[in-house]
Amino acid sequence: MSLSLADARYLCTRALGFARRGWLSLRTRGWRASWERAKVHLLPPRTGGRVALFQPERGEFAPFALATSDAPLATIVIPVFNQFAHTLACLRALAAHPPAAPFEVLVVDDGSRDATAEALPQVTGLRYHRRAENGGFIAACNDGARLARGDVLVFLNNDTVPQPGWLDALLATFDAHPDAGVVGAQLLYPDGRLQEAGGVVFSDGSAWNYGRFGSPHDPRHGYLRDADYASGAAIAVPRALFEELGGFAGRYAPAYYEDTDLAFAARAVGRRVLYQPAARVVHDEGATSGTDTRSGAKAWQVRNRVRFADHWHDALAAQLPANTVPTPALLHRRQRQVLIVDALTPRPDRDSGSLRLVNLIRLLREQDAHVVFLPASRAHDGRYTEALQQLGVEAWYAPFARRAPAWLAEHGARFERVLVARHYVASEFLPLLRRHAPRATLLFDSVDLHYLRERRAAELTGDAARVRAAARTRERELAVIAQADVTLVVSAEERALLAQDAPQARVELLSNLHEVAGPGLPFEARRDLVFVGGFRHPPNVDAVHWFAREVWPRVRARLPDAVFHCIGGDVPREIAALAEIPGVRMHGHVPDIAPYMDGCRVAVAPLRYGAGVKGKVNLSMAHGQPVVATACAVEGMHLVDGRDVLVADDATAFADAIVCLHEDAALWRQLSANGLANVQRHFSLDAARDTVRRLFLD
Repeated sequence: MSLSLADARYLCTRALGFARRGWLSLRTRGWRASWERAKVHLLPPRTGGRVALFQPERGEFAPFALATSDAPLATIVIPVFNQFAHTLACLRALAAHPPAAPFEVLVVDDGSRDATAEALPQVTGLRYHRRAENGGFIAACNDGARLARGDVLVFLNNDTVPQPGWLDALLATFDAHPDAGVVGAQLLYPDGRLQEAGGVVFSDGSAWNYGRFGSPHDPRHGYLRDADYASGAAIAVPRALFEELGGFAGRYAPAYYEDTDLAFAARAVGRRVLYQPAARVVHDEGATSGTDTRSGAKAWQVRNRVRFADHWHDALAAQLPANTVPTPALLHRRQRQVLIVDALTPRPDRDSGSLRLVNLIRLLREQDAHVVFLPASRAHDGRYTEALQQLGVEAWYAPFARRAPAWLAEHGARFERVLVARHYVASEFLPLLRRHAPRATLLFDSVDLHYLRERRAAELTGDAARVRAAARTRERELAVIAQADVTLVVSAEERALLAQDAPQARVELLSNLHEVAGPGLPFEARRDLVFVGGFRHPPNVDAVHWFAREVWPRVRARLPDAVFHCIGGDVPREIAALAEIPGVRMHGHVPDIAPYMDGCRVAVAPLRYGAGVKGKVNLSMAHGQPVVATACAVEGMHLVDGRDVLVADDATAFADAIVCLHEDAALWRQLSANGLANVQRHFSLDAARDTVRRLFLD
């Protein structure tokens, strides 16, 4: 691959920044933790990988059972006409990997003349209905809908092999998006190529399977999104809505365009049509009706396109012109398109900065912005990347995402807002964005002011080299602020500092974003202490070490049965060794933090240096869990000592505050209630909604 001048500049800036950060990391984290961080940048980016497709065993029919329910949530309707071998493979796949949700399977036999009628009644758990005469696909599906008992109808072609988890993914979409009317699966060819990632309808009524013959792992095909229609080979629709719309329209009998018409009808009554990439279904396209539109059943497709275009003439005027090549930019042409760039994919269960970013994305998606996420690492981060995709984020990664200069040259022009997080990422991307996203407003998200945090750490340790390093970080961070159109900070204190250090900059406050979980368990049902914080963040390492060595022994002497629960990933050896202290429990990363937030009586935030707003304090307060903290830990959080939180900076006073709060029920209840109110007022999604709209959407 040739290296352009833009590539060379980008890589040079990136290498210099990596070297500077590596040197500082060695001084603050040590070589082991620094090496773990370096591997993220030095090793090739992780890709999405290849998912092996399940294929059921082929062979002669023998009776088997389906794990169906007499009280189903979903009814899988499978219309069949001959093609018994395909039907058998489909049913064997359902038997091999039954969904978690209660379901039933209803096969509607449209007059088959092969082994269907003899064999299928022998399948335990299967409902078999044979029509009196052949009426075609639409008639068979509508019959199945009338006989269904589930609240959700799932129409499934018999020439499909549903993959593990497919139905649960479809059904979960309705839970996450109550306005969904039709949800379609990702359809794959038997060889693993993509067949359809939602359908596109053009202004003349013609249609196209988006992503056809591409890779199912391509980021353009991997995120939940609105589609013009979803192929009836595998779609889900609430039974009540299907009945309200009159079922599949008989004007298209015997088949073709009924699914497209259903999608347009659903939208006409205010419901969405969604493509769900996590619901994977292999479809042997053309196995039952062929692929030649000049003769046979496929000829109805040509006839019905005209009928569809006549019926939906007004709605089609807003569609893309025929012969357009659909791209993400065109598919989302009616939305504000926002690009977000960060060093890595956010992991909201591991650090507060990630949680803030994900909740910002939630706010943007709620207000119908289309969000595109590009990690500077270009790595696919497993379930974290997939979680973004389920939010409807177009999340890019290698090998589909090329180096930043080439990727931005291709995609930059479509964005009206770009948010770049962290000064060392922004220094690499802002020059490229000025060139390739000329109409975009460029927002720099400081996350926290790095130079302020580094300066405080240097002052605490008295390290002259770190003082100089903090000064260099200040120069680079202020240079980025000067280049950006808007700089985001998380506290009023940081905004005031930048009013002095960068008086010409436009600085906006967008603080931590939290969902208010509620009060949790009462005082009497709680016990013990908890700290939450990832240990890739040096202030957390210093805080826990100081607390366990200096504060905890003083607490333990007065509360001998108390336990200190320390939660956070990437635990270094010196922190893991603290588990030898009586009463200290080092849990590392835990997948579900709620039991500790709801069950522990007191949270501690013993930070001795740092910057920004501390997510660990917000998180505890959002669960009604009072906090004992240092002054540094509650900076910029609108908290009053003794009313909302207890504040202490030396070991003895910190221990005294913990014991007092742990034992005083009235004080505990006061701080719990006031902490919840503080989060709702200053750090909730509701509190930030207007600011997000003004910065990104107006």
